[in-house]
Amino acid sequence: MHTATLDAEPKALTFAPAATALLVIDMQRDFLEPGGFGEALGNDVGLLRAAIGPCRDALAAAREHKVLVVHTREGHRPDLACAPPAKIARGDPAKRIGDDGPMGRILVRGEYGHDIIDELAPVAGEIVIDKPGKGAFHQTDLAQILQNRGIDTLIVCGVTTEVCVHTTIREANDRGYHCVALADACASYFPEFHRVGLEMIKAQGGIFGWVSDSAKFASALSAAAA
Repeated sequence: MHTATLDAEPKALTFAPAATALLVIDMQRDFLEPGGFGEALGNDVGLLRAAIGPCRDALAAAREHKVLVVHTREGHRPDLACAPPAKIARGDPAKRIGDDGPMGRILVRGEYGHDIIDELAPVAGEIVIDKPGKGAFHQTDLAQILQNRGIDTLIVCGVTTEVCVHTTIREANDRGYHCVALADACASYFPEFHRVGLEMIKAQGGIFGWVSDSAKFASALSAAAA
């Protein structure tokens, strides 16, 4: 199994592309476009769009070099049976999970707003995980999928840095995975949370993992292939 070396902080990481997965977290219309859950919570959804281009670059590199790609979507069953009442109660009382919005019912599986934005749409064969919570492991079959594929390293991008990305990396770290956040391919409604979230991941010698970027990820894969 050939290896690649990724330029990252706090230090370079050697990984095997065949044992690596790219996780694209929650790049959904409900979070990145007007009328969805992100806006219902009072956020400027335009702040997340900076991550789209870098996510697209990371996806292109993973696809070219046959790295496993997994997309996640946060959302709930149409009957909201998997949505905790405390979660539903947050945000604008006039526009909560399950309510009608410009893109269908907010954060409900099967609705237009719940799906991934067109720029990052999964291609045939890529895995899509529907999750009811912030972390990608909670109440999903992600752990089994990664185990079946022999994955030990996760390259993580998506939104938001301090919530679903961070929670997924923390969950994965406790399960023994090497985790890398691609800084430019993640974003937050709060730029300071994005900055601090990345600092937390790489602090103390990489307490949760590594931080790199989409260009360095693509370069590492290309160098390894050559």
